[in-house]
Amino acid sequence: MLTLHNEPALLLFSGGQDSATCLGWALNHFIRVETVGFAYGQRHAVELECRRSLRESAPGINTAWRTRLGGDTLLELDLFSQIGDTAMTSDMPIAVDDQGLPNTFVPGRNLLFLTAAAALAWKKGIRHIVIGVCEADSSGYPDCRDDAVKAMQVALNIGMNARFVIHAPLMRLDKADAWRLAEAEGGKAFVDLVRAQSHTCYLGERGQLHAWGYGCGECPACRLRAHGWEGYIAGETRA
Repeated sequence: MLTLHNEPALLLFSGGQDSATCLGWALNHFIRVETVGFAYGQRHAVELECRRSLRESAPGINTAWRTRLGGDTLLELDLFSQIGDTAMTSDMPIAVDDQGLPNTFVPGRNLLFLTAAAALAWKKGIRHIVIGVCEADSSGYPDCRDDAVKAMQVALNIGMNARFVIHAPLMRLDKADAWRLAEAEGGKAFVDLVRAQSHTCYLGERGQLHAWGYGCGECPACRLRAHGWEGYIAGETRA
């Protein structure tokens, strides 16, 4: 049985599969959900358009969601390209570095996002923060790990004299489980919405709709998403 907190939450909402799934989760768990997005010079800036369409469409899935979805804030954080190019903030070819990390990793990105979100939450009187990071299926990004999120919660609470609670509902899930969570939170209609309207592809490709959604089909994000979809469908078939 779902527990509805009689408190608001702030969701870090990019327009990708993970944050879209977390939108459904948050709308089922909090009395009001506000969203915050970040324009950081990302190569796949089309996700900013997708987040708008997802916000417009999601309330049609569930009548309760219509009253619980609150306002949205888009923050400009275009500083990562000044620090050093990555394949997420430039058109360089996607590759794996000497540490085994894709060069789509943007050092400090989620840490900065959480800091900015917490500052916004503090101003709005919101203590629950929801983020769609995932340790199991994150391409190895260190700022998606549970330890990093827990450490940020401690630092933000000390630094802002606050009582923030950071929720990461996807932390222990792989991409197949994420699709299953989307279905659990909003049914097949929500799965279809996430599939068609969220965006994951690092190259920003939205020319072809695959079974798992739009994308180039070749970048690490597309491969993870496609693999997860295959596992989700395989599980349905066995059931």
